[in-house]
Order: sequence, then C-alpha cells, then structure tokens
Amino acid sequence: MNKIYHPKKEDWSKILKRPTQTVADIEKIVESIFEEVQTNGDGAIKKYTDQFDHVQLDSILVTDDEIQIASNSVSNDLKKAISLAKNNIEKFHAAQKTVKMEMETMPGVLCWQEKRPIQKVGLYIPGGTAPLFSTILMLAIPAKLAGCSEIVFCTPPDKNGNVNPTILFAAQLCGVTKIFKVGGIQAVAAMTFGTETIPNVYKIFGPGNQYVTVAKQLATKYGVAIDMPAGPSELLVVADDSANAAFVASDLLSQAEHGTDSQVILVSTSEKLIDAVEKEIESQIKQLPRAAIAEKSIGNSKLILVKDDESAINLINEYGPEHFIVCVGNEDFYLRKIQNAGSVFVGNYTPESAGDYASGTNHTLPTNGYAKQYSGVNLDSFMKSMTFQKISKKGMEVIGPSIELMAEAEGLQAHKNAVTLRLNSTKTN
Repeated sequence: MNKIYHPKKEDWSKILKRPTQTVADIEKIVESIFEEVQTNGDGAIKKYTDQFDHVQLDSILVTDDEIQIASNSVSNDLKKAISLAKNNIEKFHAAQKTVKMEMETMPGVLCWQEKRPIQKVGLYIPGGTAPLFSTILMLAIPAKLAGCSEIVFCTPPDKNGNVNPTILFAAQLCGVTKIFKVGGIQAVAAMTFGTETIPNVYKIFGPGNQYVTVAKQLATKYGVAIDMPAGPSELLVVADDSANAAFVASDLLSQAEHGTDSQVILVSTSEKLIDAVEKEIESQIKQLPRAAIAEKSIGNSKLILVKDDESAINLINEYGPEHFIVCVGNEDFYLRKIQNAGSVFVGNYTPESAGDYASGTNHTLPTNGYAKQYSGVNLDSFMKSMTFQKISKKGMEVIGPSIELMAEAEGLQAHKNAVTLRLNSTKTN
C-alpha cells in the first residue's frame, strides 16, 4: 500500500482520487448498447449476453423449475444464515415506516403528507467473480415492505447459462419470482426501455461496476430514477493504538477483494499502527483465494498518517467513504463530526462484513464521494411522498388575500383570479 505521511490539505484531492475511469471513457459504449436495446429489444439482449457473458440463451427468464432446483442445492446451514440475515434486515427496515403527517397550518387550511410505493422497480444484482446474493436481500426486502407492485430482477448468467443458486434461493425467500438472466449495461437498458420479455420500470436499484454505474446514470436521461451512483466498493478505516492491527487489516482486505478497482484507505494518528497493519496485510493476503484481485486493489489504496483527530476527520469528510470504520479511543469525536459516509461501523468488533450481510442495515451505499449528497438505500428509497391539502370556505377567507397579492406581484393574473372568484363566492353565500 502507498504510505503518505502528513499530507498538505492542498494535496488531499490528488491523494484521495478514486481509481476509476471517467464517464467519457465509458459513455460511448453504454450509449451504443442503450440504442440497440431500445431498437431491437430481446435480440440485442441476447447478442450482448453472448458477447459479454459468453453464453447463448434461448430464454432469458428464469423458470420455476430452475428456482426450485437451485434452492434445493443450497445447504441447510447457509439457508439458516440467510434467513437470519433476512429477519434482521426486515426488522431494521420495517422500523423505518412512518405514519401520515397531518396539520392545520391556519384555521380551515388542512395539509397532510402520505407515502406511496413506487409501483415498478428494477433490482440489479451483480454476478461475475462474486455473485452477491446478499444484495437481493438488501433490495427485495425493502421493496416488498414498501409495497412495490412489480419487482423486476436482473442478474447475469454464468457461462453455462445458469444463475448462482444462492441468488435464486434468496430471491425466492424474499418472494421475487420474475428473474431475468441479464447482466451489465444491457440489463439496465432493458429495465429502462422494456423489451418483449423484460418490463420497463420507474426506478433502478443495485450496485455494479463502472459500466453499470454509467448505464444507470444514462437511464436517468430517459425518465428512469436510480437509487444512487453506486460503483466500485470502497472502505476507509480510522484507527489509533487502541485498534487491533489484525482486525483493521482484515477489514481493509475484505473490501480489497471485491474487485481490482476497489479502494481501501487507513487514516491514523499512529505510525506504529500503520506499520503493524501493513505487516498484517502482507501476511493475511497470502491466504486469500482472491489474492490476485486484492493485490491489485491494494495497489490503489493508501495508508495515511495525520497529526491529530481534527486533521483526520476533515480528510475523511473530504473523501466521503462508502464504508467508514471507527476504531479509536475517542470514538465519540468521530461520531459527532462525521458528515459524509454511506454507513458507519463503530468499534473493534464491528467489521464492515456485518453490514454487508446480517446486522440489518443496508449495504447498497453511495460510492465515489457521492456520500456527500446521497443516502444509502432504505425503505423510503422505494417510496415517494405526496402532499395533500383541503381548504374550507373559512380557510380561503383567511389565506386568500395573501395568495392574491403574491400572484399579482408575480404577474400571474389567472392565479389571482382562481382565488378572487372563490373569495367573491363566499361573500355572496
């Protein structure tokens, strides 16, 4: 890993740069695939599935038999673990439900807010080198709790045309049965436009590589909302001499193994801890099946020594990490001061892996600095707020003159007339 000691503030943006390609590098590829899917539908989907996933499919819809066979192949122990995670995720997200808010802003002027589910949502579950079956729990559970009436689920097939069995088991457990063997850019395009087989949706959820991230951003140009720009995974750990170096190293490696474009950062006020963590990484990485991926990711990563906690938190807020682990003696300082992070993990016994799988929080989080303005996925991500109002005759008499004056001042006579007619009618009745 790259060691950086006491960086100057003017150098932070360069030091904290993500190892990602620019949108311009990818956008032309994404746009061409979108155009072809919009024009040729399923034909384009099958073409790009052959090109990118190296499999020719007669049907892209997963059958009930495939779901059942896949579910039967998952071990009982893993099923129990997934069920435990499901229960915790349900508890945490169900607790996020809010009730109708109603108030009378003035006598006779009643306003209220209610939430409605987004009717049609699309869930994208990455496959590739690490089929993320946990992500189906993170997306399907809140979608169901919110009451979304149509849930479209896309995930890439393997070279034999199959979907990872644990993904199918998790989908079945969450009550999702409309599953399509489609990955990458073409999956996002299909959910954007709709094809002969895949319905279009109103909002697309789910993480992915840089191509998926750009595809989701392009989808917004066609009137489809997205959860957030969620790209390659990242983790920042702040730790001091109270931290366990082996634990810190294991957390950094847990994110480094996601992909070669992932990034992990350790920020510390202790040079001694930095040296200890570096040694632990060198030792632990040798034992990993995905060591080659982790090693490339570690090449993108940093060990940063700062002079004090104030410098550390300012640098962390500038970075805006997707995952933020706090392992310091003065943890309250960081919890008070953190402004930009997708999800925060506190203490030596709270690995980021807990949030990835089973603690109950959602692991679909903003990356690439978007934690500065985006929230992670939650129950409200699958809902929209609607406001209502009802004004009585008495209420119109109270509020109407102010509306008339404001409308006239803006030069909108018809707006004023809509009120004046009503006020006049109250005088004659």
